[in-house]
Amino acid sequence: MSEQDLAEYSRSLVADVQATADAEGTTTPEAFTHRVLFDLEKAGVVSNTFSAYHKAHGHEIHAYGIGEAGESLDLFLTDFHLAPLETKLTKAQTETSFKRLLTFARRCQEGLQQHIDESFDVYDMCEAVEKALTEVQRIRLFLLSNRVATTVEVPPTHFDGLPVVHEVWDLARLHRHETSGSLSEPIVVPFTPPLPCVSAPSSERDHSVVLAVIPGELLAELYAEHGTRLLELNVRSFLQARGSVNRGIRETLLHAPGRFLAYNNGITATASQVDFVTGPDGEPTHISRVHGLQIVNGGQTTASLHYARSRDKADLSQVRVQMKLTEVSPERLTEIVPKISEYSNTQNRVTQVDFSSNHEYHVAIQRITRSLWAPAADGSGQETHWFYERARGQYTDELAKARTPARQRQFKRINPTKKRYTKADLAKFVHSWIQLPHLVSRGAQKNFVEFMLRIDEAPPRVDIQYCQRVIAMAILFKAVDQVAAGHGAGSHKSLVTTYTMARLSLATEQRIDLDRIWREQGISAALEAAVDDLCPRVMEAVTNPLEGNHVGEWAKKVGCWDAVSRVRWTVPDALAAELLDLPLDEAALAGGSPDAEGAVEELLIVPTGEWYALERWAKETHNLEPWQRQLAQSVGKRMENGQEVPETQALQALHARSEALRLGFTPAQ
Repeated sequence: MSEQDLAEYSRSLVADVQATADAEGTTTPEAFTHRVLFDLEKAGVVSNTFSAYHKAHGHEIHAYGIGEAGESLDLFLTDFHLAPLETKLTKAQTETSFKRLLTFARRCQEGLQQHIDESFDVYDMCEAVEKALTEVQRIRLFLLSNRVATTVEVPPTHFDGLPVVHEVWDLARLHRHETSGSLSEPIVVPFTPPLPCVSAPSSERDHSVVLAVIPGELLAELYAEHGTRLLELNVRSFLQARGSVNRGIRETLLHAPGRFLAYNNGITATASQVDFVTGPDGEPTHISRVHGLQIVNGGQTTASLHYARSRDKADLSQVRVQMKLTEVSPERLTEIVPKISEYSNTQNRVTQVDFSSNHEYHVAIQRITRSLWAPAADGSGQETHWFYERARGQYTDELAKARTPARQRQFKRINPTKKRYTKADLAKFVHSWIQLPHLVSRGAQKNFVEFMLRIDEAPPRVDIQYCQRVIAMAILFKAVDQVAAGHGAGSHKSLVTTYTMARLSLATEQRIDLDRIWREQGISAALEAAVDDLCPRVMEAVTNPLEGNHVGEWAKKVGCWDAVSRVRWTVPDALAAELLDLPLDEAALAGGSPDAEGAVEELLIVPTGEWYALERWAKETHNLEPWQRQLAQSVGKRMENGQEVPETQALQALHARSEALRLGFTPAQ
């Protein structure tokens, strides 16, 4: 990369972080930390991360995380500068930063939490780190910086017998991987001894294919070391690596490991370069090393091997897995690999999930909102846009196009930073409204993945009304967030906000007038008073876990939402007078679905008893929302009495049934 490219990237990064900090009312180091953690989680480098800044004599930390399989403790320290190119991140500063992180771990081990107020998120962090140090198999230290580091390689060390590795994510590394479209370093795998293979001749110069059988133990070790980084080019990467072992695969591994090769379809992998051992005729006979390894199909198999070994203590010595390995020239990688992934994965429902910015849903949101003027409700007469950032950096790119200071000020007047929102924000607003706060609490990336699953399962009709109502949800969410701050929610504010909005939506049966919120660009006095009354009750339920003692983990559970949904609260009369007659549920927000006309016919195919069984299952498992359980019962009664089911209700019922089937509901045969 050239110095000019790095300088331009640096300016864009600082501007984006400043805009985010301004819009969210936070500090620039915190905004930078959130951005990088989101990227690292998306790339599968880390998972289950929590931000919690703490600094004292000898130690400092900005965030921590526990690996997906609970095998690693990750500690993060941020080095952010508004003028990052003026100085470099020296070797001494790098070593000092890592030393401060390890000192923090030592202080946690010595009982640091005893000296911290229980209401602070730092208390939860200290407790989690202290517990993790007795359970994990390694520690990873991350230094996140927007300066250029003079050294990025720090030798591994040990902490009370635990191996400690060091990761430096400096400006150059962030730029290199963001512009290359991949956040993780290429995975290089040496095979010792070399792996026997069969080469399949190809008439195409840009790729070649070999077939091999790889030991299951080795595949499990690769996943343990690299995690979902192995699956970056797999369309199912974020769905397969959740830790749940496929029942059939697990049974085979535990009870018939020698038959795994016969029963399992194996994996499809790609590489940017494959080193071979050749025979006397010059043809490849063994694979000695693979560069840039990616598993594009078979992620479930790979993760299952790892979890069977680590959790079930399965013996994988007899397990063999077939592998089709395609060597693809680097310049054709982005063109060919997605096709291999798409065509080799036959599970259509999964291959249709698209996490990219080019999904038609996000394209439609951007297209409409770019020309959608929000009313000037502040008396200024200046109409504005709610700027939807479909792809990262769009806001700063558009701002940069306004080259003069005067034009930039004009752009900000029309597109204020406080009205800028991202795909992850949109998922947060909508999931809070449709009463899925436990998903929101799992973090931006995981919540977004679940959001896209729902979008692909029941695509809404994105029109002007839909966009206005989604923005109204954003306005409501931000208003609730301010109330939560006023009640001292502190480090748990984001959790309290989503749960308060969801509880409000439940209590009002989604009959809050979103169109009025859009018109007024704010919430009414009656609604604000209701939120102010509800918020502390919700906060009490969220911050006092009924399971475990970690508020962040408790908030991720369906049980937390079940507890909050049972919080005693009645809609005040003043707000009740403003409510709509009909709910603005998912079907209503969409203005009806293109498939609504056929929903009633599809509904009638489902036996009446199945709707009652679905309701009982949902009550026992707490997997569906209360209104979905009630809907299943209502549909069952209507069908039993020969009454007609409205199209919108039929569509919602089918959606609830589809979600229940995905979550494990099994209809009686």
